[in-house]
Amino acid sequence: MYEEIISEIKSNLGTNKELNRQYLSSQIEVYKDHPYNKEIIKEISRMMWDCLSEDEKQEYNEIAKKENPILDILNDIYFDIENGNYKIPLEKLDKFMETFPGMFEDDKVSEYHFFTNPLEEMVFRKYIGLKKELRYIPDNQPLLDLYYVYGFLLLETKQYDKAEEYLKKALKINPVSARIILELTEIYKVHTYTYNEYFIRTCDALKYAYYPQDIARCYRNLGYYYIEENQMKTALALLIYSMEYEASPLAYREIKDIQSKNNLELSITECIEIIRNKNIQLGINPFVLDCLDEFIKEYEENKLYHQLLYFLELKLNITNDEKILEKIRNIEKNIK
Repeated sequence: MYEEIISEIKSNLGTNKELNRQYLSSQIEVYKDHPYNKEIIKEISRMMWDCLSEDEKQEYNEIAKKENPILDILNDIYFDIENGNYKIPLEKLDKFMETFPGMFEDDKVSEYHFFTNPLEEMVFRKYIGLKKELRYIPDNQPLLDLYYVYGFLLLETKQYDKAEEYLKKALKINPVSARIILELTEIYKVHTYTYNEYFIRTCDALKYAYYPQDIARCYRNLGYYYIEENQMKTALALLIYSMEYEASPLAYREIKDIQSKNNLELSITECIEIIRNKNIQLGINPFVLDCLDEFIKEYEENKLYHQLLYFLELKLNITNDEKILEKIRNIEKNIK
């Protein structure tokens, strides 16, 4: 039904952009009470955008840059958050959310997502997949950051149910964001009857993660889970292995505590064997690493050096490969 209506509307468009705009405006009125009215009007709006001249589009974009309430509120609160002052930012966001109408919400034919980079989209397509037509949320509308920051602040003030609500809104926008999933695990660590959700979500984050800090946090989470399960050897193995990705003082203290109370010592080889025997992913997901290599190859072949550097640096952070570091240095010299 929806597709037929859109096809019919498109078939009636001609070469005169002004007439097209008038016709499209009339179709908004025609379909305002249709069961798919929201979806039809969105698509008509996209067609109307195509009818604008380049000057009109530029003018609209300039206005949008000046009138960007999401960006304005985030810029207003970031300084306080970075300095550990959460009270005022939370008060401002509470007030902002009272009147925020919501944007880029899924409808019957489209789902809206934002991915930090093409790697995340490839991971999304493999492990989650699209149920509807994909629409990208524009870079200049940081809706994901808005929901994530609000969820983070709510969590810091122990408003667990509301924090979960907004972190899940952020996760719906980017379902493979390890950062968001790991924030959600903090709720499931303290606000659920069992640790099942905590464990499952952490394993999801580990599957999607490509930053060493996120990978390390996943292993620390799993270490905590096995402490609660009273499986101290497994917990120790996970905590020691987490240090391969981030030297966390918290993990170090936990390691020393377990070792002293349980008279346990493990080599890194023994840790790896224990983790494998628990069927827990060891290190970065091979699929994610393969995707990184594909992007590196593609951008190198097409001489897209800025994109190439971005993905080389991601791989360097994970692998600490000296050859990659040398490659980065050579590219940086050549593009200066």
